[in-house]
Amino acid sequence: MIRLFTRYASIGVVNTLIHWVVFGEMYHFGFHQSVSNLVAFCVAVTFSFFANAKWTFNAQATTAKYFLYTVFMGAIALAVGWGADNSNLNPFVTLILFSAVSLFCGFAYSKLFIFREDK
Repeated sequence: MIRLFTRYASIGVVNTLIHWVVFGEMYHFGFHQSVSNLVAFCVAVTFSFFANAKWTFNAQATTAKYFLYTVFMGAIALAVGWGADNSNLNPFVTLILFSAVSLFCGFAYSKLFIFREDK
């Protein structure tokens, strides 16, 4: 389990970099944190989903799995962004918070539901 999480986290580093760059650019151009966070997530999730399917879970990446993963994680992205907007949270704190929440929730959701091994 630790090895699996380490792989997931490694891909998460690249995913996070993608997310932060897109978020920063959108926020810089005047978008709200909620929208910036959701769009940044959608861009980064594509890389993350397919990379984790192949290298972390050695599983088939299907359209249905991609949709379910994206909707679940997108809801988290929107919720964190919404909370940040309503509490006037610093955008940098928003990114850190979302990165931590998405790492652990994303791994659990991927392992238990999206890429679970059928026995």
